[in-house]
Amino acid sequence: MVHLDARTLGRLPEAVIQPGYDPTRVTPGIVHLGVGAFHRAHQAMYVDRLLAAGHHEWGICGVGLLPGDTAIRDVLADQDRLYTLVTVDPDGTAQARVIASVVDFLFAPDDPVAVLDRLSSPQTRIVSLTITEGGYSTNDATGDFEPRDPGTRHDLTGQQPPQSVLGFLVTALARRRSAGTVPFTVMSCDNIRGNGRVARRSVLAFAERLDPQLAAWIADTVAFPSSMVDRITPVTTDATRRAVSAAYGVEDGWPVRAESFVQWVLEDHFPAGRPPWETVGVQLVADVEAYELMKLRLLNAAHQAMGYLGVLAGETLVHEVCRDPLFVGFLLGYLRQEAIPTLRPVPGVDLDAYVDQLIARFTSEAIRDTLARQVRDGSDHLPKFLLPVVADQLAAGRPVDHCALVIAGWSRFLEGKTDAGGPVVAVDPQMPVLHEALAAERHTPGAFLDCRPVFGDLGAQPVLREAFVAARAALAERGARGAIEDLRQRTHDR
Repeated sequence: MVHLDARTLGRLPEAVIQPGYDPTRVTPGIVHLGVGAFHRAHQAMYVDRLLAAGHHEWGICGVGLLPGDTAIRDVLADQDRLYTLVTVDPDGTAQARVIASVVDFLFAPDDPVAVLDRLSSPQTRIVSLTITEGGYSTNDATGDFEPRDPGTRHDLTGQQPPQSVLGFLVTALARRRSAGTVPFTVMSCDNIRGNGRVARRSVLAFAERLDPQLAAWIADTVAFPSSMVDRITPVTTDATRRAVSAAYGVEDGWPVRAESFVQWVLEDHFPAGRPPWETVGVQLVADVEAYELMKLRLLNAAHQAMGYLGVLAGETLVHEVCRDPLFVGFLLGYLRQEAIPTLRPVPGVDLDAYVDQLIARFTSEAIRDTLARQVRDGSDHLPKFLLPVVADQLAAGRPVDHCALVIAGWSRFLEGKTDAGGPVVAVDPQMPVLHEALAAERHTPGAFLDCRPVFGDLGAQPVLREAFVAARAALAERGARGAIEDLRQRTHDR
């Protein structure tokens, strides 16, 4: 067994691909906030390709801001910031490589000044983000800036040093403005429609509350390109660590396992300069919107569509649900009858073929992705992935029966029991508000849709309300499988 670090690279098994460059010769041109599994399977992998091609000025300095980031801080320090990325084809064929593109890591609570210094350095030209949908302090229903987390609220008082993502970004930009340094580009890689626009709106709203002149300067000079990112990446578990150890003889405290499919579509707007992304597989475009809508409304919303109903039916793994003809039929009904009609043409993409590819990706047993990962934080995810489909379908006078069953499934999931009566642990940042909505629903069918932080005005739409009430009744009477079968029969008979 070989413990992964810089000294043992030469002793790794031949099956493990090593970095094609010397990490000690790399300088960080990118600061990344939120070094989770997805970032290390996606953006850091693309940067690894760049460094192997000789572009050594584009290494990554990772930054952790949350208490939970101490774990990745300690593992990366122990392993000289190296980690193993294992990618798996649908047929189970796997490939392992050591990624060395994260050449530094800073834990902000330990030394916030060091983070500000790195962000303020002229060497830093891009600051990228994977901070989840909730990290932008935006009301999902209205799009307004509504900071809820303690760190952002602290930073809005003007106290230094900052604690939040927005606090660090705005403080660093203020320092760059005072020093006459070209501002960095803010590159969001989160699963949000118009993620660049969302990041821009949040940063400007934050800055406006502290310094309107600074906000005006940011609006005039800072670029916020949008992007679409795609790679199914389950969370790392002890089972992942044991599998990497058994298959490759590598002792890695935080390996990443992901599917072999990967995609990154990026708006080409980087006034401070950028690496040659296009040479390592990134698709540079003038407008990302068609691609991001495709991914959000098909792949991400499909996770919600299978997740809540699958859990209610007693399933635990994505590939098991997606090998069940009943669930596959439901997913295809959602994707082809309700989601695709809301999309505009996507350059170079056959949407029917994309849907078939999605189902094939979901059925990969090798990834062993869990439904539990899909069903976290529904109040963040549904408004971004599924509810826009509902809004567009209703506006066009088209059906929303599949979407309504997903929403009803979410409401039943939040009640904490499977169809068989087993326990369900729901994790959601707005659980108190959702419990109030569920209490109202028990007295007045349809009242769950009056939860404005999630549904806004959409919940008052009569067509959605009627479909939701019917779907909840079907779930209560016949369970998830029976409700799906009822829907299948109804849509078949139309």
